[in-house]
Amino acid sequence: MGFLGYVRQGIVGKVEDAPEPQVRTAMTGSGTNLLGLVKHLTAVERFTFLGHTVRNWPATFTPTDSETVEEILAGYEATNRSVDAYVLGCDDLTAPVNRGRAGPAPSIRWALAHMIEETARHAGHADILRELIDGTTGR
Repeated sequence: MGFLGYVRQGIVGKVEDAPEPQVRTAMTGSGTNLLGLVKHLTAVERFTFLGHTVRNWPATFTPTDSETVEEILAGYEATNRSVDAYVLGCDDLTAPVNRGRAGPAPSIRWALAHMIEETARHAGHADILRELIDGTTGR
């Protein structure tokens, strides 16, 4: 869980103390924003490991006006803890992820590799967005 935890911390660090409304303001033509990245990663972890359904993936990138930074970060961190408990409770990483829905499921090992890749990719996006917002660089 070390690599996943490391990139998760990078995402959270880019959002913490980012000014409003810039933390939720689209900084690219695609609409990408810092808070939306965290909201999206929460949905991906819940979908991949905990069996949650996502009906509209593009909507996972957009925080609502009523969602606070604190709420979204708390939801992400709670999801991280749930996923960690699930993975650490598994004896066999080649076993399929328990998705709670029909269809073939990837192995827990594949799901972990995917989540590390997905989180690291979005951490790179967050680095750029935070620098555009207020010049903050570094981890």
